[in-house]
Amino acid sequence: MIKNSIGRMIPGEVNGVKQIPFKGVAKYKPEGLKAAPPIRSCSDYPTDGNKVVSSLQEALKKCGLKDGMTISNHHHFRNGDLVMNQVFEIASEMGVKGLRWFPSAAFPCHKPVIDHINNGTIDWIEGSLNGPLGDFASGGGMRGTGVLRSHGGRWQAVQDGEVHIDIAVIAAPTADEFGNATGDRGPSACGLLGFGLVDTLYADKVIVVTDNLVPFPCLPWQIQGQNVDVVVVLDKVGEPEKIVSGTTKLTRSPDRLYIAELTAKFVKAADILHDGFSFQAGAGGTALAFAIYLKEMMKNAGIKARFIRGGSTKYLVEMLEEGLTDFILDGQTFDLEGVRSMRENFGHVNTSPFTSYNWHGKGNFATMLDVVVLGATEVDVNFNANVVTHSDGRMLHGIGGWQNCLFSKCTILPIPAFRDRIPIIVDKVTTVVGPGELIDVIVTERGIAINPLRKDLISATKNSKLPIRKIEEIKAEVDDLIGGPPTKPELTDEVVSIVKWVDGTVLDSIYKIKEEE
Repeated sequence: MIKNSIGRMIPGEVNGVKQIPFKGVAKYKPEGLKAAPPIRSCSDYPTDGNKVVSSLQEALKKCGLKDGMTISNHHHFRNGDLVMNQVFEIASEMGVKGLRWFPSAAFPCHKPVIDHINNGTIDWIEGSLNGPLGDFASGGGMRGTGVLRSHGGRWQAVQDGEVHIDIAVIAAPTADEFGNATGDRGPSACGLLGFGLVDTLYADKVIVVTDNLVPFPCLPWQIQGQNVDVVVVLDKVGEPEKIVSGTTKLTRSPDRLYIAELTAKFVKAADILHDGFSFQAGAGGTALAFAIYLKEMMKNAGIKARFIRGGSTKYLVEMLEEGLTDFILDGQTFDLEGVRSMRENFGHVNTSPFTSYNWHGKGNFATMLDVVVLGATEVDVNFNANVVTHSDGRMLHGIGGWQNCLFSKCTILPIPAFRDRIPIIVDKVTTVVGPGELIDVIVTERGIAINPLRKDLISATKNSKLPIRKIEEIKAEVDDLIGGPPTKPELTDEVVSIVKWVDGTVLDSIYKIKEEE
């Protein structure tokens, strides 16, 4: 174990790969060339362009599935994915062992994957773990070490050669026989397919799986058939109604609605709200409520946003269709109104992590945002934040685009001061997922804390009449109310997963939870 620049102990090697410890924000500068896919020849593919095979099993065999491979997929269906469980069931029946699964995120619907970890089909997962899989990994269930990355970090890992994808599986609501595919139409329309774009560009083999095969050409194509090896037609690839999860529903809590309102008032008081500004709000219920309060402020002030970064929701779509923004630059559709809007509105643009989040590029959209509003499971008095583990140390959430958004001009975390009588503001977060220097403002029902580094925000809001307090004061008040600081989780010394920073360095370790005796 070695210590990184923020004092966190991290393993020097993970799954046989040497790791680089976190050196500080923007301190690590990569060198060398990007990875490249293998050269292909048209002579190996049908001259009539028809790449359709009879079954998913045939597709996997045709792509040479074997022991030890890395299998990837996108997560635009979220909890409604119907493809990947079938992939691993087939792999298990074929007797394949030791796979690495590299999803852009896994959800509770993928709970059957646990059986395939237990039977040896899969050794470990490198991707955001939500629900049962996170809980399973926290108990040390995987043979390898999990690796958690942001959406931009996943693209960075592939393009920098950290992760080589053998077979990418792309669930596509609509596709043609050549492999061109889109996500915004068809019976299973889920929006865009941007999280799968890097997979199709760099993987050795690419399988497009659809339930809506249309005549060539499939337009508009988000996935290009020139990067696709085989096409499979199934009865159904996903349940689009399940892209709406608990994290993408508006809060009804009075406290959290108040927090959302305070957040919008802070944005106005800090002079961030001006004609042509830009913002992004996360998928949590409080962040969604913030967007509603902000919308009313914009209407009252006659202000229009130039662009909004998504995850799109019906609330952002309403702003677009009411003329309150010129564009939604969308990375992931979070409800069916977002899917409809992407199909119908010119100003609703599908993007990828390459344009939005990739740190190893010549700029990305996230850095251009005037303000971003996100959630967190914990923050500490040094403004470090955690979105992956809970107070008991269990992994129950993924990183998503959260880390990448921290590079906006102002990052705000609207969070309750405590949940279920467990304080959210702590002395030291269980897992560092975002360095404190990038967290600008914490908004709670008991006051607003501004990072001392942001003297400009402190100055702009000093006469605002908002309840601005030191973070230590809010913490002390909550601790007194609860009866003392929270009990630290019971953890072992065994590292079950690591958290990567946006540049590929290791930010923190996640440790196995102690089993109850």
